[in-house]
Amino acid sequence: MDIKFDKTFFKLAAICAAGMILNVIGVAITSSFNLSIFLDSIGTIFIAALGGYVPGIAVGFFTNLIGALFDTEEIFYGMVSVLIAALTAFLASKGYYEKFPKILWTIPATVLLTSVNSTIIEEMLSLSNSFSSLNYMPKIWDHFLDHFYVEMPDKTFSIMISFFALKFIPPDIKEKFKSLGKMQAPVSEKMRQAISTESKFHRSLRTKMIATLMVITVIIAFFISAISYKTYQDSIIEDRQRIADGIISMVVNEINPKRVNEFLEKGYQAEGYKEVERELYKIRASNSDIRFLYVYKIMEDGCHVVFDLNTATIEASAPGSIEEFDESFEELLPDLLAGRPIRPIINDDKYGYLLTIYKPVYSSTGKCVCYAGIDFSMEILHDYGRMFIAKVIALFSGALIFIFALVLTFVENNIILPVNTMAYCARNFAYDSDAAREHNIKHMRSLDIKTHDEIENLYSAFLKTTADSMHSFENLRKAKIEVAVMDKLAHTDSLTGLKNKTAYVKRTAQFDAEIANGKAAFAIIMIDINFLKRVNDTYGHERGNEYLINAGKLACSVFGEENIYRVGGDEFVAVIDAENLSHTVELIKNIRGKIDELQSNKKLEAWEKVSAAVGVAYYDELRDKTAEEVFKRADADMYKNKLAMKATRKD
Repeated sequence: MDIKFDKTFFKLAAICAAGMILNVIGVAITSSFNLSIFLDSIGTIFIAALGGYVPGIAVGFFTNLIGALFDTEEIFYGMVSVLIAALTAFLASKGYYEKFPKILWTIPATVLLTSVNSTIIEEMLSLSNSFSSLNYMPKIWDHFLDHFYVEMPDKTFSIMISFFALKFIPPDIKEKFKSLGKMQAPVSEKMRQAISTESKFHRSLRTKMIATLMVITVIIAFFISAISYKTYQDSIIEDRQRIADGIISMVVNEINPKRVNEFLEKGYQAEGYKEVERELYKIRASNSDIRFLYVYKIMEDGCHVVFDLNTATIEASAPGSIEEFDESFEELLPDLLAGRPIRPIINDDKYGYLLTIYKPVYSSTGKCVCYAGIDFSMEILHDYGRMFIAKVIALFSGALIFIFALVLTFVENNIILPVNTMAYCARNFAYDSDAAREHNIKHMRSLDIKTHDEIENLYSAFLKTTADSMHSFENLRKAKIEVAVMDKLAHTDSLTGLKNKTAYVKRTAQFDAEIANGKAAFAIIMIDINFLKRVNDTYGHERGNEYLINAGKLACSVFGEENIYRVGGDEFVAVIDAENLSHTVELIKNIRGKIDELQSNKKLEAWEKVSAAVGVAYYDELRDKTAEEVFKRADADMYKNKLAMKATRKD
């Protein structure tokens, strides 16, 4: 670990410690004077406004983490502290903590954030909530108001203390706080704004890394939560099965196998029937989660009731009556009819979320005479599951936001900012004069990138390569600049950047030479743009220029930029050489199809809906002596196409 990193780390640690101490002092004051507010976020707000996201989030998160040592529920409210820090850092970066009128807007935003999140967490952690209850929403509203009335004075006081405390911090100290963690010299405001503007394209390195980090974070959190919940759920189910199995064993012990048939036939008239039923009621009363308890003799026509206990809502079936087989038992019927033990069944139906266990009652000869059955409520699994998920979300959310902010800040300071500043210097490197070039090299060196990794190696190589190349570049530039400029002006259309008429004449001269040698094979395609005047008159010449540029792009997309020439104001020519001559018909069909697609696209602006007439002519050795004659026939064919388009046009 290098010295610079050591110093930065200890400075950040000291700042975070100071913020946590402020939070503790706030809590101590309110406790000493028995105030109805908390003041447990003064340090979080102050450090977030002063140092930004990472220090502020760290203070909020670790304050609750340490508080959890004394009150375990504190850890679940860590997300609220983290969100307070994130909101404060964002508002401070927008200047809301600089002037008094603006600071007033931060109070309702912060209070609303904390009240909503505290209410959500409180409701999620509660086992008594019934989401189907008609009174549920009013209760949530009442809880929200309770939090709001407490949070309003608390956050108002905390924000105002932080606001006035910031006024005593010298500007140079504030700048040092902002530059903590950055691995290069501070950049100018002009460069910062330029970098911010130039980096706003959807495939930037920042965007990719943020997206990747978010996806990885969400995936990890999801799988950890899912695995934890599955393990927790399995543990609860196993525990319920053990309890239910123990209870059903007690029921089996109360049943005399020899008297099952007598109980079926006589019911309450059988001697001892009522005494056994009373014992069964006692067993059911021993555990409030027992929903139904019964004894059935399983036969081909259904479940013959031996014992069935009344509940508060459902009247029991009479002894000897027959109950139909439940659908969930269909695959187990062969085992039940054969008197074999069956696995426990978990079912969620009209009777609720139940664990059903059937245990066979055997005679002295080992024959199953009936089954003792118990339906054990599993609603607690829903309740505990909801609470477990709520705790996982509350627990991980704050930690994930903190880790995300930490990694993102590290990436920003160690990769994004250095790369963008180097790219900015490279893009704005002036080659006009020796003085300008020397100034740019000094500017690059002033970045002083010290990441102590591959980025710094890249920066060093960037500096060396730039400096070394300047000497050879100057000589080469002077030798080629005039030739390059003249050639570009002579052969390039200034508006579209495509080849111009001069380049076209040069190309047709090559065709004429091939004609003279008897080796010519080519086609010329004439493209005449429609509606240029209408676009110019309606939307202005700037849009008209865009219209022409879009037309050139359309032609290039079909025929290839190397084959397109702008030979007039609204005229383009595509040349097809011998190698691609067989594809000419397909290319013509392609460009006309694209023109039709553009015309039918209602989402496009008028200058984006390129329309053009297209004509083609092939070199014919029996009739063409020059490329110009082929061009004229292509022009004539284009004119026919233009007339046909006018005939079908509805506008």
